[in-house]
Amino acid sequence: MVYLTRLEHFNAAHKLYNPGWTREKNEEVFGKCANENWHGHNYDLYVTIKGNPDPDTGFLFDVKKLSEIIKDQVIEKVDHKNLNLEVDFLANKMCSTENLAIGIWQQLVPHLPKEIELHCIKLYETPRIYVEYFG
Repeated sequence: MVYLTRLEHFNAAHKLYNPGWTREKNEEVFGKCANENWHGHNYDLYVTIKGNPDPDTGFLFDVKKLSEIIKDQVIEKVDHKNLNLEVDFLANKMCSTENLAIGIWQQLVPHLPKEIELHCIKLYETPRIYVEYFG
């Protein structure tokens, strides 16, 4: 089994705010992340696939094709967007990094060939905070 990881980058704004709570409760739980004027992150997205290399090419999967899939299915939808307002796969969800990683997984799986398995989404919100999702 071989694991192959592609790194992509995007910038996006969001806020963590539960509309069922008071402003005070949101600020207590989410702190600055509940800012009414939003805040942004420079995200690093690591997409890891796994499988066996093709005997003819030696490749697990063409990394250019993998990059195109990630860009078409994820980056174009989230880069320089407001995650709360503009990203369809996050509609009616709390826009946490955890939910974003799950949503990215769900966006990619249907577009990968059957012989390739998505292994992990690793999403860095900051250099010191990241989420890993294994489906």
